[in-house]
Amino acid sequence: MTNPGTPRPVPTPAQLRWQEAALGVFWHFGINTFNDREWSDGTLDPATFDPGDLDADQWVRTALDAGAKYAVLTAKHHDGFCLWPSATTDYSVASSPWREGRGDVVAEVAAACRRHGLALGLYLSPWDRNAPCYEDAEAYDDLYLTQLRELCTNYGELFELWFDGAGSAGRSYDWDRIAALIDELQPGAMVFNMGRPTIRWVGNEDGLAADPVEYVVDRTHADNYTEGTADLAEARYLPPECDVSIRPGWFHHDAESPKTVDHLLAIAYRSIGLGAGLLLNLPPDARGRIPAEDAARVRAWRAVWDRRFADPVPATLTASGDTVLARFERPVTIDHLVLREDLTAGQHVRGHEVRTPDGVVLVAAGTVGVRRVHVFEPVRVRELLVRVEADGGASAAGHLTSVTAYDTGGAVVPDLPANYRAPTTPPPD
Repeated sequence: MTNPGTPRPVPTPAQLRWQEAALGVFWHFGINTFNDREWSDGTLDPATFDPGDLDADQWVRTALDAGAKYAVLTAKHHDGFCLWPSATTDYSVASSPWREGRGDVVAEVAAACRRHGLALGLYLSPWDRNAPCYEDAEAYDDLYLTQLRELCTNYGELFELWFDGAGSAGRSYDWDRIAALIDELQPGAMVFNMGRPTIRWVGNEDGLAADPVEYVVDRTHADNYTEGTADLAEARYLPPECDVSIRPGWFHHDAESPKTVDHLLAIAYRSIGLGAGLLLNLPPDARGRIPAEDAARVRAWRAVWDRRFADPVPATLTASGDTVLARFERPVTIDHLVLREDLTAGQHVRGHEVRTPDGVVLVAAGTVGVRRVHVFEPVRVRELLVRVEADGGASAAGHLTSVTAYDTGGAVVPDLPANYRAPTTPPPD
């Protein structure tokens, strides 16, 4: 958080919209998909890119079934292969047999998103292992800006632009020009983690945040393979996005299987439930479709999640000093609680405690943020007391906007599997 006496960073309306979205899906798809690779070096033959049944509508329907509000497509991964016919390179779908060289994956995905009302984000890797001019920083910056302009101009409004720092350790890009282009063409898009970011990486690829979830930070983590953090010129409002793949890898591999429903629930509680955003990777296979097993798994996960939060019991709030009295219309049995904070003037709540009128502490935790989900043993109450620790401004209790209870029948937060950690194989030299 900021030091006392300094202006408090506050979110833009676009940042608040992004935070409310809560869940997006990632689509890692590219030449790696057809060569059973996670990393490739920019030399794989474009002729291998040939999805026989690409169905962008199926991708979008699966995302919506998961409850996602947006999706991010890997328009260009680190190998440099472009999923659109870029004027900057032949290493693209234009050199593949797919659609007889006249295809454009980005265009098909963008059109499907528009048809179904899903917001679109695009991933454009700064590291490019195919571009001959990559070692010439000025020449590559020009190429990269041209690619970014193509993506920001030709595919409609973008919800997010994803800049992955992998492979870029020690390399500087012309982020001033990049930021100016985004301001010109996609001013509402969230910018992930690099340059002049408006959202940040949570710091792992496991999909996990940790309490406290701070929205105001003065540094960011670069990537999963570089030690340390990158300092910002000043503290900024940068809510975190938690990225994780439904499978062990980011690209589809036939030998891998999706995570269980309990595993996905465990991730959701530890990301969305802590006030962060979750970006769940659903990699299409070599047919150009989300595998049926993966689609069924996210539907099953979402059904369980939705059942748990199907019957909200809102409380009427009365604030006094550092405490909120949350009163329900009638006595209710509850085991889940969702708290929300007013973020329009920035994040204020640093800690909170929920107890019953007779003094039983149900919850003792840190930040609240856009949403905070708590789970406890079932208890029957008519009222709850929420004590809030906050910095600056009005009364601490006044920062809470809602307290909503749920009776899930004693549902619990599943444990994470013992072998959970995402692989962190570094990029090849």
